[in-house]
Amino acid sequence: MELFDYTLHHLHQLLKNRQLSSRELTSALLGRIEAVEPQINAFITRTVDQALQDADQADQRIASGDCQPLTGIPVALKDIFMTKGVRTTCASRILDNFIAPYDATAWSRMKEQGAVLLGKLNQDEFAMGSSCENSAFGPTRNPWNTACIPGGSSGGSAAAIAARQAIATLGTDTGGSIRQPASHCGCVGLKPTYGRVSRYGVIAYASSLDQVGPMTRDVTDCALLLQVIAGYDPKDSTSVDTAVPDYSTALTGDVKGMKIGLPKEYFIDGLDPAVQQAMDQAIARFRDLGAELVPVSLPHTGYAVACYYLIATAEASSNLARYDGIRFGHRTQNPSGLMELMMQSRAEGFGAEVKRRIMLGTYALSSGYYDAYYLKAQKVRSLIQQDFSAAFKQVDLLLTPTAPTPAFRIGEKTSDPLQMYLSDIFTIPVNLAGICAISLPAGISGDGLPVGLQLVGRPFGEETILQAAYAFEQSTEWHHKKAAL
Repeated sequence: MELFDYTLHHLHQLLKNRQLSSRELTSALLGRIEAVEPQINAFITRTVDQALQDADQADQRIASGDCQPLTGIPVALKDIFMTKGVRTTCASRILDNFIAPYDATAWSRMKEQGAVLLGKLNQDEFAMGSSCENSAFGPTRNPWNTACIPGGSSGGSAAAIAARQAIATLGTDTGGSIRQPASHCGCVGLKPTYGRVSRYGVIAYASSLDQVGPMTRDVTDCALLLQVIAGYDPKDSTSVDTAVPDYSTALTGDVKGMKIGLPKEYFIDGLDPAVQQAMDQAIARFRDLGAELVPVSLPHTGYAVACYYLIATAEASSNLARYDGIRFGHRTQNPSGLMELMMQSRAEGFGAEVKRRIMLGTYALSSGYYDAYYLKAQKVRSLIQQDFSAAFKQVDLLLTPTAPTPAFRIGEKTSDPLQMYLSDIFTIPVNLAGICAISLPAGISGDGLPVGLQLVGRPFGEETILQAAYAFEQSTEWHHKKAAL
């Protein structure tokens, strides 16, 4: 195995025992990025010099006896996180040359431990997309098959893990943007409970739905990274001041007596055969491990996508009003007046999908339509939350597919936005309810593409889903499968 093939927890032990230096490890990752990046396009910005400096500082820190879980570990971030002094674009031309003036809290917590930043990762523009094709910097490709999408919007974060270009990454999840790419790229991705991880310094898409989470090689790494970034942050008004448990203690491998719900609305006729087979095998595996599988119903699931695309676009329309060509970001050349300055700056800076969602959201919030659309969507959201609350009175967690199909081909759905939106049909309800969920590898399709399993937990139930995910992972071989890149 090469250095870039190892897990975070394995590399932590090697660094701690002085069997490896952070500079060696970082150099290996930078070499790997150089070798495979032309095929993948996972990075928007690479921070080579800074990474080597960070690695040297980490080595000094380790030599003094201070080696925390992320000390000296090369990581990369979705380009939605503010990183002081480093270009932060959100994959949009409107922020093409924006240098962040401060660090996002999630990144600053990783930085405090001595993590090494390799660069900023590609995504759908402003996190709006399910395929990582909506980037102003070109699409990211799936390392398992470069003709396919890696999923979105955190496609670069998932692809960088699958292509072994980073040991761990951060993504954001507004409607499935961590879990769906994790499924398509054969890695682990966790969307924490809303309020568990600070959103301070994360460029906003839909503020009541956005959540930050880890993307890693395996469940142990996921628990370690979540441990670092979780916790109350007074800078984020939506951050919840509740204790953060030691997630690693949940990794027991034991699920005997655990009640796992199977929502009938998620096991539909249109499931891809590879996904159906993976779910059947996962259910059988949990049964063998001693869990109790219980049928449950989430009756308002069918309204989730429509509800989401009203709430998310309305919030996006409000959040993106700040990009006006005046205060920061792209500014058009030689406008005739203030109105043309704003209109032309936005027309030139935003991509087609972002414009589509701004228009949808502005319409839903407009006079005469607010009650009919946005207000009604919020009422439906409450019904979806109630569905989950009722289910969690019967079971400890839920088991569902992460996505209805394995990764599709680049360009396959770009002409049909509705089909693209349905890619997130199994992940969106979790964001609307504000609860936690994890996607982990559970199979390989006949075409050699990964299939993901989603485990959904109650609010602040990250320990439970990590416990079940770890038990499944350790009893199968899926997490050892690698893209042959």
